[in-house]
Amino acid sequence: MSGTFRFSFGPWNIHEGADPFGPAVRETIVFNEKLAMYKKLGFDGVQFHDDDAVPGMNNLTPEQIVREAKSVKDKLDTHGLTAEFVAPRLWEDPRTIDGGYTSNDPACREYALERSRRCVDIAKALGTKNIVLWLAREGTYIREAKDSFLAVTRIAEAVQMMLDYDKDIRIMIESKPNEPMDHTYIPTIGHAIALGLMTNSPDRVGCLIESAHALLAGLDPSDEMGYSMAHGKLWSVHLNDQNGMKFDQDKSFGSVDLRRALNQVRVLDEHGFGNNGEWVGLDVKAMRTQKLEVSTKHLSNSRTIFLKLLDVSRSLDHKKIEKLRAERDYEELDLYIMESLIR
Repeated sequence: MSGTFRFSFGPWNIHEGADPFGPAVRETIVFNEKLAMYKKLGFDGVQFHDDDAVPGMNNLTPEQIVREAKSVKDKLDTHGLTAEFVAPRLWEDPRTIDGGYTSNDPACREYALERSRRCVDIAKALGTKNIVLWLAREGTYIREAKDSFLAVTRIAEAVQMMLDYDKDIRIMIESKPNEPMDHTYIPTIGHAIALGLMTNSPDRVGCLIESAHALLAGLDPSDEMGYSMAHGKLWSVHLNDQNGMKFDQDKSFGSVDLRRALNQVRVLDEHGFGNNGEWVGLDVKAMRTQKLEVSTKHLSNSRTIFLKLLDVSRSLDHKKIEKLRAERDYEELDLYIMESLIR
């Protein structure tokens, strides 16, 4: 069963190039100008943080937030674009310095819950049912700082609150083992799936797998995708690439390991990803050296590599692969895959 592929990225993927070791190197591109780039780059879907859609939302009433979000929906319609998901940004406000849902401060936990409700409102106004939770600071630098039993319970309660707040939404958990925290409470997709079982609507709790996050956990992204799809829980992906188990690099898809990228494309295609409306999302950064006028090549390049690898995958002789599997001749299979990539 072949997949159906359409592509999305978030406006933060077109960025100024600032990093922890240096200032911005490119000028800011305003949001509406970024929207005008999507179709030209071959993308139809827009990923949002809540404050990508509604900047300064902490200073607005719920009614003002919805009104601002509806104006963004009009802009999306003008450009022929679709909102894929909205994610509450729970890692930059001073009240989330110790985490949002798992903070030891009750007032900070309540801020995180209220922000999550407003995120759901924004998603509804933008026309999407998808809420992504990247649990950035839901963890610790030292294990004694929090009770892990209580922390996981609080995350599950926050998910349940959102499910109860809007019966139409579904939640996609984007797991990551570390960074910005030393230890996070939902480090892998297996943890994310299990967390959904702590709610009364596990059918509305699924996953978003990011290639780099799987690698940071010492896992293979295609295996994580296959595992999640076997559970019927892979509802989105963030494709990128990574040099080893270090910080989250968000390199262009396939730029480090083409074979690893091929296996991600293969598992998605062979198991019908996208046939139920799922998006192929990117989370990639431009190299800091890129000049402004060529600072979107990381996006178009990633999509191009995906489609080229899709052609490679679909050109493979599956009868030959099955024969080599049956014969347990994995060395010959190894060569066949490598020759397919370097022909």
